[in-house]
Amino acid sequence: MNALICGINGQDGSYLAKLLLEKGYIVWGTSRDAQASSLNNLQALDIVNQVKVISMAPNDFRSVLTTMDQSDPDEIYYLSGQSSVGLSFEQPAETLESIVTGVLNLLEVIRLRKKSVKLYNAGSSECFGDTGEIPANELTPFYPRSPYAVAKASAHWLVTNYRESYGLYACNGILFNHESPLRPKRFVTQKIIQGARRIAAGSDERLILGRLNIKRDWGWAPEYVEAMWRMLQLETPEDLVIATGQTYSLEEFVATAFKLHGLDWKRYVDTSEMFFRPTDILISKANANKAKTVIQWQAQNTMPDVIRLMSVFSETKT
Repeated sequence: MNALICGINGQDGSYLAKLLLEKGYIVWGTSRDAQASSLNNLQALDIVNQVKVISMAPNDFRSVLTTMDQSDPDEIYYLSGQSSVGLSFEQPAETLESIVTGVLNLLEVIRLRKKSVKLYNAGSSECFGDTGEIPANELTPFYPRSPYAVAKASAHWLVTNYRESYGLYACNGILFNHESPLRPKRFVTQKIIQGARRIAAGSDERLILGRLNIKRDWGWAPEYVEAMWRMLQLETPEDLVIATGQTYSLEEFVATAFKLHGLDWKRYVDTSEMFFRPTDILISKANANKAKTVIQWQAQNTMPDVIRLMSVFSETKT
């Protein structure tokens, strides 16, 4: 079985590659420039020599076609594209092109090649916008509040349209926040984990954050890639919400991270409007019951577990 992971060196792509290798897949992965990329996440998981990494520009139809012909996959996981909500406000055009055009090119290549192949597209809970106190499920309307969310919503409907219009096996995983030690340092969760560790080790720095009253559903990334794989094992494609079903405020996240080191977060953390987004989601709640029923998947780790696991990894690297 051949699998093609677009964006293989990202957090999800790396964990997914490890999972698929363990299941006996031949794993191909794409990077915009395979020769120049550090592939640091694949190296961290000690699998860099077990995958076939090739260059692909998702916004270039010819590049996508060439990659498909070379790898000839049975399953495709599109995890590529600009992945930061905050950065999307600064780079909206690049964000939309890398996500929407990339998905469109893949769908078109699959349609034209006429070989049976299954496509998983990485959707996002950001598409729902602010859920309020009502957990979002697969029937909840989208209300994107950032260029990133607009791009993900557009890609979602492209996948749905091609599935219904051309009979392709294509599905969207609507994933809520999920973290791991492979998260880039620009993400707030990693910023908090690393900041708490340094302060506990004696740093006199102040940790500067944005809004602490936002609420999110945080899960453990290695579990979420298992859900991706399970979605492509269904006989009929389904779009599914993937989440823990438990929501915490960022203040609770910060408090838990510092408490792990025996510290009172209020002594070390400040907030600044510099980190406020033009439009921010205050509450993001999820109902992942359908995933439990359809693919027998349920998150085992919630926010406190995620912090502990990320912090343990940080300690082993010092």
